[in-house]
Amino acid sequence: MSKNTADNSRRLSGHMMTLHQRLYHALNLGTRYYDGNRRKWQSTDIEIQKLVLRSLSAFIDGISAQTLQYPIVKESVADVIEALEGILQIKSHAVLSMAASVAVKLVRSLPTSMLQSNGIDLIHPLSSCLSSCQSQVSVSCAIALNLILSNISFRRQKEVWEILKQTNTVHHIVSYINKFYVGNKEIEYFQEMVSLLATILRDWPTPRCQVWAEFKLMEVLEIMPVQPNFSVQAGVLQVYSSLALCGVVAKELLENEGPLLHATANFMGGSGPYSVRVAGFRLAQILAIREEGCLKMLRFCCEPIVEAVVTGMTLSSSERFTITNDQLSLLVEACRLALTTRWRGEHHVFFWEKGVDRVLVNLLSNKHYKLQTSSSLEKQMERAQEIVDGNFLLILRPYIWDILGSLSAHCIEDFAPNSRHESEHFIDVLITCACLVFVDSIRKLRLHQNEAASEIISESASRAVLMMMFSPCKYIASKAKLILSQILRPNCKEYLKFALDTINLISSIDKFAFFNNLFIVVNLIGLICYTALPEFQSYIIKNKGIDISFAFIRWCISNNVYVERSSIAPHLQNTFSKRMCCWKYSPDWEGRDIVLFFSLLWLTELIRHFKSPKGEIGLYSEAQLSTELQQIANDSFAPGPRWYAAYILTYFGLYGFPDKLLKRIGKSLNEEEFADIKITLSTGVSVSVHGVILLVRCPSLLPPQSGKEICLSSHIDQSTLFKMLDFIYLGYLKAEEKEVKKLKVVARHCNLQPLLQMLSGKRPLWGTPYPKGDFTLALGPSGYQFSDIILEAKEIQVVHWACSFCSRAVPHMHCHKVILCSSCDYLRALFQSGMQESHSQIIKVPISWKALIRLVHWFYSDELPKPITGCLWDNMDVNEKLLELQPYVELCWLSEFWFLEDVHEDWSNLVISSLDSARDLSVKIIQFAAKLNQWELAKVAANYMALFYCALRDSGELEDLDEELVNMVRAASVRLSQEGSHH
Repeated sequence: MSKNTADNSRRLSGHMMTLHQRLYHALNLGTRYYDGNRRKWQSTDIEIQKLVLRSLSAFIDGISAQTLQYPIVKESVADVIEALEGILQIKSHAVLSMAASVAVKLVRSLPTSMLQSNGIDLIHPLSSCLSSCQSQVSVSCAIALNLILSNISFRRQKEVWEILKQTNTVHHIVSYINKFYVGNKEIEYFQEMVSLLATILRDWPTPRCQVWAEFKLMEVLEIMPVQPNFSVQAGVLQVYSSLALCGVVAKELLENEGPLLHATANFMGGSGPYSVRVAGFRLAQILAIREEGCLKMLRFCCEPIVEAVVTGMTLSSSERFTITNDQLSLLVEACRLALTTRWRGEHHVFFWEKGVDRVLVNLLSNKHYKLQTSSSLEKQMERAQEIVDGNFLLILRPYIWDILGSLSAHCIEDFAPNSRHESEHFIDVLITCACLVFVDSIRKLRLHQNEAASEIISESASRAVLMMMFSPCKYIASKAKLILSQILRPNCKEYLKFALDTINLISSIDKFAFFNNLFIVVNLIGLICYTALPEFQSYIIKNKGIDISFAFIRWCISNNVYVERSSIAPHLQNTFSKRMCCWKYSPDWEGRDIVLFFSLLWLTELIRHFKSPKGEIGLYSEAQLSTELQQIANDSFAPGPRWYAAYILTYFGLYGFPDKLLKRIGKSLNEEEFADIKITLSTGVSVSVHGVILLVRCPSLLPPQSGKEICLSSHIDQSTLFKMLDFIYLGYLKAEEKEVKKLKVVARHCNLQPLLQMLSGKRPLWGTPYPKGDFTLALGPSGYQFSDIILEAKEIQVVHWACSFCSRAVPHMHCHKVILCSSCDYLRALFQSGMQESHSQIIKVPISWKALIRLVHWFYSDELPKPITGCLWDNMDVNEKLLELQPYVELCWLSEFWFLEDVHEDWSNLVISSLDSARDLSVKIIQFAAKLNQWELAKVAANYMALFYCALRDSGELEDLDEELVNMVRAASVRLSQEGSHH
């Protein structure tokens, strides 16, 4: 023992020193040995094992935060775990029972940091004991294992999963649960096993689809929520939550007619303990994490869920003075579920009916808020300031502002709180409070600048004010502008100058990372709100607001500025979003383009109020602005920025929605080739068009009963028709102001609502999907009548294949030359060549049926279906994974053969990203890629194989490769070793 250790031990209590001496006396009766680099303890004598366990138990009783400060105690933990690890591998039932109990005591005594560093050594023995025939042993090990797994650091999760897989842990847990019957006296054992299963499924995606496929297990879980045991109810809900992190499982849960959803709503809003209600809220949050799932969930049980949310957010007068941690947790989870208001739907009506405005005010105020008789605006602002300064439940405020903003953004135009309250309106209080917090935030920006933090700058309140000012509801919008105008009057010009100078400075510097994202976003929101108020518009425009705005937009694009809202709004960050798998990516309206989005919104406001000779806007010409905005609308930005880019273009006489696919389709406009329908004006002038394009873009124009001619009335002249065809083919049209009226009439008659909205100058509603070119509808029954070409796949075994439209036995698809030619110059040349193939009704495509399906989907939607990912991918064997990726390698080859250079790289990257998560697949892919002369893919596969070249060589797996490929892998291995030697 060192001198320092001796000194420290003297300050330790005599009792603890005695326990320490007894512990090591017992441990010394066993044998220590090394297994590789790890030291282990063992003894075959049962009595010694029991003595050691009693000594361990007594020593653990003395462990506390205070005693762990002493090195003599802290350093002993590793020896305790070492002994426990050895004893847990003993077969004696009596010893195992003691050891399992000691393990539970140990992991409950250790802090998280020590569990993360030392606890991993117990995972293998504990998980091995889950299959014990002794229920007490199994359950004690489950409890201990659950505590350890819940504290494992992310960087060690892969290592831990290998242990769990090796010991078949999930199988043993599922088997245990399947043996459970309702009424069994060991219900607490069921509870612990379910809890452990939920933890594993939450942190490790791989077993999710396997567990979901366990029919008997699902039957057991289905009946358990009716049990009166609250812990069991919470555990079952946690398992469903962990399973629903898989997008495939979530989709099936939502399609199951809603029994689980109704039960979940009952748990959330019931009188059960907080643990059950919180578990219900978390399950609902996961199911509603995407708009499609949210709306499906609400379609089954909208009102019960909204009522449960509002109930969960409600505080009684007595509760607000003694809020417990459990109650606060419930409030947070209820508020998180209320964020589903960011999507429009029927649930908004129920939120207002349930008095959500009253509930939100009472979450802001540190005392129960009572309405007063009508008072002046100054008095109302005083009362709101008192609420804001009360700092009540600050953790909830970001949620409150988000809920308020979302409710406002999706509120109906004629919503009027007058019909709901007789005097002062709760909504007025919320608007005033939000405006006060927003103004306080933009004033603090000058003080903190690049040190701006969410604790002092409220992005959510700023955003809520903006959403209220642009709300479709006239009452909310006018009230927000009135109140904000009153608050902003003092010192407004100082902030405006600072904000303009700041944005101008940022756009003059190349490095994006130099600036604080929160600082940039709130500055932009401030400028948008100022610009929306008439008294500030001329000042901003005179101080080169448009020039600054457009320069900043160009800066965003040139610097690839990508910022997601969750990165500046910590309350939106949740633990389960990073653990999800098998979900189809669906960006929020602003996506990761939130800076660009607010820049465009600001430019919109500036141009709306700008008066200038046509052709010039500040330093820029209309042509420059139009070109940049069309590029944004055409590109792969989030829907919100694309919508506002398209909306700004209406001020330059361009109406519609520029789109990549439609840009290609537009090549066929005014071409007679492949046209099959004639449109005739009353003047006798006619134009040929393509039926399949009308079917998708403007079906109301199609002639009845498969006719081939459309005769238009005298109300539509030639200019109007041609402009409408521009929209149908290109996605947008150009028109002078005097032409807009006629176009609106035609758009209304043809039910082209997005175009009508643009022609009417209506601002896009928050969250509205961007109208994209998508012709996949034409691949269905309605498009068959216009089909003029068949694409036939290379004959590969396809079981039970049959066509819905014809009797051909070979796998094929009925397509349309006009769509294929628009995206493929090779096919265009083929159809126009005059050779035999140009007259054939069938094109044999030298790829498999699976590859052909994906290719045609790309032709018709500009999107290539992505390979399977997540837990479905993890549970495939190598051959199954190869079958999944082979079509994409085929498409890489075909893209070269058919001159589809623009997409070759994208398709190659899909294969490479899959290889990154399945490196053992590289041996198969390198052979297949080389067979198709895809040498770049072969090189990537060789680089992955280089990591374990020696093992592949020694195992003989390289013998199946030809010499050229072996040399490629060997060269990659040499490069890898050389690079490693330089580091």
